[in-house]
Amino acid sequence: MHLWEIKAFGDLNLKEFHDLIALRISVFVIEQNCPYQELDGKDQHSIHVIGKKDGEIVATARIVAPGLSYSEPSIGRVLTISTARGTGLGHELMEETMKAAKNHFGNVPIRMSAQEHLINFYQVHGFEPVSDVYLEDNIPHVEMLYNPHNNTINS
Repeated sequence: MHLWEIKAFGDLNLKEFHDLIALRISVFVIEQNCPYQELDGKDQHSIHVIGKKDGEIVATARIVAPGLSYSEPSIGRVLTISTARGTGLGHELMEETMKAAKNHFGNVPIRMSAQEHLINFYQVHGFEPVSDVYLEDNIPHVEMLYNPHNNTINS
């Protein structure tokens, strides 16, 4: 059973913020062997989607306010702990994240920079590639867009 929480930056307690950052570093920096600046100044302007099991964070994503990464709201830092991959938790996380984005920003387009190998995963949630593949921190990415007006998923 997963407990989902949707929190603005100011609503995160210190332990939650610490655990979010530690988890993101363990996945995006250590596991993917990709040194980059994890703290990018956008967390303070984001909605954080947190999945917990037995009080521990097992999944998270952030919804960045429009104007910081893209003109649209954007989703990023999407992850599940390694032991939960392949269980459907990632899809559950995306469903919760899409609901939170819609509740906060309305039924508007949402953009993301997705790792290329996850294109099919995000397409299940209504995102479509809108760019060529490019390198971000030496990892192939593609820009993807969810357009609620062209989409029946989550509308």
